This record gives sequence, structure tokens and C-alpha cells, in this order.
Amino acid sequence: MDQKNNFSSLNMSASSGAEDLGSVEIVSLVMYSVVVLLGTTGNALVIYVTAFKMRTTVNSVWFLNLAIADFVFTFFLIFTIVRTYLRYWPFRDFLCKFNTLVQVINMFASIFLLTAISLDRCLATWVVVWAQNKRTPNKARLICLLIWLLSLACSLPYAVYREVEYYDGKYICDLIMDEFMYRKLSLFRFLAGFIVPFLVITCSYVAIGVRAFRLQKKRKMKPFKVILSVILAFFFCWLPFHITDLIFAQQTVNHYNYPDEFNADLYNLSANMSRLTVTLGFFNSCLNPILYVFMCEEFKNKLRQSVLLVLEHAFAEENLAFITSRYSVGSRHSESNGNIPRKPTLTSLVQSNERRQSIDDDS
Repeated sequence: MDQKNNFSSLNMSASSGAEDLGSVEIVSLVMYSVVVLLGTTGNALVIYVTAFKMRTTVNSVWFLNLAIADFVFTFFLIFTIVRTYLRYWPFRDFLCKFNTLVQVINMFASIFLLTAISLDRCLATWVVVWAQNKRTPNKARLICLLIWLLSLACSLPYAVYREVEYYDGKYICDLIMDEFMYRKLSLFRFLAGFIVPFLVITCSYVAIGVRAFRLQKKRKMKPFKVILSVILAFFFCWLPFHITDLIFAQQTVNHYNYPDEFNADLYNLSANMSRLTVTLGFFNSCLNPILYVFMCEEFKNKLRQSVLLVLEHAFAEENLAFITSRYSVGSRHSESNGNIPRKPTLTSLVQSNERRQSIDDDS
């Protein structure tokens, strides 16, 4: 039977009917508040420095847009906090749709930007000459614009189907659609907003690791801990949400159309876990400033520097801090001139390796 459903009412009917805030709501409110506090302040700081204090580079463009996406995402959680505390939607229908659009579009934009950053780093590692000639801030801005437009297109259905409805004596802001459309949207969000970006990110960093290993076989790859933390944070923050959402969507379809396949326990579990998994997914937005700015080997030393110097080092064009070498062509040249050698970047290692191969071929 194909009918329109109110999915907040389905969640509430599957959970406890008490009027007072339950333990799940209290935990969610605390976590939402932490995400808003850390996400808005941390990302606002990154936006200020990258937009007004730093020299514009490709990396600064990436991280500026990522910070904007996370800032807007976390800022609009204030409305979710109010709704969770009151247990109803006190605002107008337009704000119900707009709040949903802003949150979902920034969720997609954050994931797509992380994917773009991963691909950019991979290309800069494998095709150094091409990257030096073709990577420009203007092209990065254009790609970011396309990412925002794509994110808007992916998010529109969630705003279109979002309405304020009167249910059980309260006004609620929820998705109003039939169960089959809800399942389609859940599957689309899982594929476009998780699986495909996660595979691209993973493959990109594997490729970077392969290139780094070829250049420095004897070096310990300590920086892979940073890469692994980024991938695992993305994976563990969003995977529980997508799993519970898919289970709830399928069980809702079964409930109305295939009663023999309906599992009440699985249905209730996914409904009760949905708020916690959403909270965990939201938490990823306040982790990004930590994972992409402050997680590096020189963290303690950087704390003594200004914020500008910290971010300039973190977003430096040739700074891939996860791989270092004791010697390179550039460092040996510096030593011969009496200068203090600098740690080479992955780009310089690739260039010196290509030069050595060219010399060997000529000889």
C-alpha cells in the first residue's frame, strides 16, 4: 500500500511516549551543544585566517570552503537543539525547509570537498609537473563552485518533502512522503554521500602511500596514522547513521506492504538509534579542524606559534607532513653552500627521483 507517512511520528511511536526528555534526548542535546560550540568557533577561526590573513593557494581554497561548509552546518544545529528540547517545531514552514536544505547541502558539500582534497593530493603526488603547471586557485574555486551546485542538487529533494505537520497535539518538521520514496532517498544518500566518496578517498590515500613507499622504502610511515585517522573518523561517524537509516526505511516499507517480512524488533531498534547515529554524524563536522589542521608531528611546537603560522604550515602547497627524508638533492646543495638543510617535501622527492632516472637513462 503506497501512502504518505510522517517519519518523525513513526520514530516517536517506536520510542517511549514520555513527555519529559529521555536519556537519548539529553545525550543528543549535550552532543549538539558541543558540536555547535567547537564547530562554529573552530571553523570560524579557519575561515578568518584562510580568507583574510593567508596567501591564497589551492589548498587554502579547499580548506576555506570546507570550513564554510562545516561552519554553516554546525551553526544551523541551533534550530535542531531548540526542536529537540521542546520536542516540537516552533518555527514557520519556510524555516523548516530552509534549515533542512542548509544542513543537508553542507553535509554533501563537506563530503564532496574531502573527496576533492584527496584527489588533489593524489594528483600532486603522482603527476608533479602537471600539478605545478595546472593547479591554480581559480581552478580550485571553480571546482568548489561545482561542488556546491552538485550538493544543492542532491539536497533539494529533502527540502521539497520537508513540511510542518500537526501530529499528536504538536507541530513537527519532518519528511512527508510515501515509504518507497523514503527508501530511495536513503539509498541515494548512502551511495552518493558515503560509499562513493569513501571509496575515492581510500583509493587516493592508498595511491599516495604507494608513491611514498617507492620513494622512501626504509622510512617509517608515521604520518599514515594521520591519514588513517581521517578515513576512520569519516567512516565511523557516518556509517552507523546510514545503516540505521537504511534499516528503518526498509522496515517501514515492509510494515506497510510486506507484513510477513516486517521485523518489529529491528524496526524499533533502528528508530531508537536514529537520533544517536545522527548526532555521531554531526560530530564529524567539528572534528575536521582538528584532523586537518592540528594533527601533525609538530603539534606541541605549533601551539607556541600564532594561529596564522599554524594554518599557513598546515595548508602549505608543498607540505605533505606524513613523509620526510634525511637527504635530497636540494638539501645536499644547501649543505654545500653552508646553509641549514630543510626537510624535503614529497614533491621535491619525486622531482629528484625523476632527475636521477633521467641521468641514468642518458648514461
